[in-house]
Amino acid sequence: MIPGPRNLITDVPGLIVGNAQDGALKSGTTVLTAAEPFVTSVHIMGGAPGTRETELLAPDKTVTHVDAISLSGGSAFGLDACSGVSDALRQLGRGFPVGDVVVPIVPGAILFDLLNGGDKTWDVNPYRALGRAAFESASDKFELGTAGAGTGALTAMHKGGLGSASLVLDNGVTVGALVAVNPLGSVTTPGDRHFWAAPFEVDDEFGGFGPDPSAGLGYPTVSRKAQVMQPANPDKANTTIAIVATDAALTKPQCQRLAVAAHDGIARAIVPAHTPGDGDLVFGVSTGARVITSDAEPGVIGHAASLCLARAIARAVFLATPAAGDLLPCWSGVHDKS
Repeated sequence: MIPGPRNLITDVPGLIVGNAQDGALKSGTTVLTAAEPFVTSVHIMGGAPGTRETELLAPDKTVTHVDAISLSGGSAFGLDACSGVSDALRQLGRGFPVGDVVVPIVPGAILFDLLNGGDKTWDVNPYRALGRAAFESASDKFELGTAGAGTGALTAMHKGGLGSASLVLDNGVTVGALVAVNPLGSVTTPGDRHFWAAPFEVDDEFGGFGPDPSAGLGYPTVSRKAQVMQPANPDKANTTIAIVATDAALTKPQCQRLAVAAHDGIARAIVPAHTPGDGDLVFGVSTGARVITSDAEPGVIGHAASLCLARAIARAVFLATPAAGDLLPCWSGVHDKS
């Protein structure tokens, strides 16, 4: 397995991603879409998710394909980004056919970034416009770090961000991950230098510092996020939301299993993960371009998705950039990337 040419989820042929953000708001939206609807399911392991249309993605529900997926900041307000995407899709005549009308299917998930120092005194919810702008900017190339849904994200110790990574399997199947990283936990080991995901790094994509040589890791440390958010309760201001995708032809139940397997990547890259105050969620996507040739293949694809997601989480933090009014430092401001 090697990364695709971009090391982005858009290495999966047909998928495109768009970002839109507002620097003053310190928030934004990221949208994944394609020219044709794609099979999608979801698995939620966090205790505090914020979602739209995720019930529809259960394997026993009628609709199998969706037109786009939105990841957004803004907590519950950010779910309106899906409406902006739906507006754009409706104008294009895209959606689920019902009689002589079509209804765009746009699931979404949000992270909490309302206490990150940005200006949240809007009169009109800004996320509908951000969702549409993200959809309309979608391309096979997009920014990582402080961009899109990761613009205002915070981890326990550093700025969070938007991350992505890919792998091409030996049989030619491509797997990719896209993630907005805003967890209660830390993406780095104590001392901030080493990433929990270091054992899975490819080609020094997040610094090449390797695993932390210390033992006894994983015990609770003082969270910078908790300190700067006082007196607010930081246990309720988190979430890591992700999409994993492949061009292998998976069914809707297999896409759910893909999402389940990918959660291992969150647990490998964030400590602690899946807490009651995180809304950790993974969408599983298949474009269906490559036929599955063996019963073992979905398991290999799920493992690859977990590796991509772990790497994407570390890349999100590694690539975050500073901005005026930040509450937490960037990883690059604490440790030189070189």
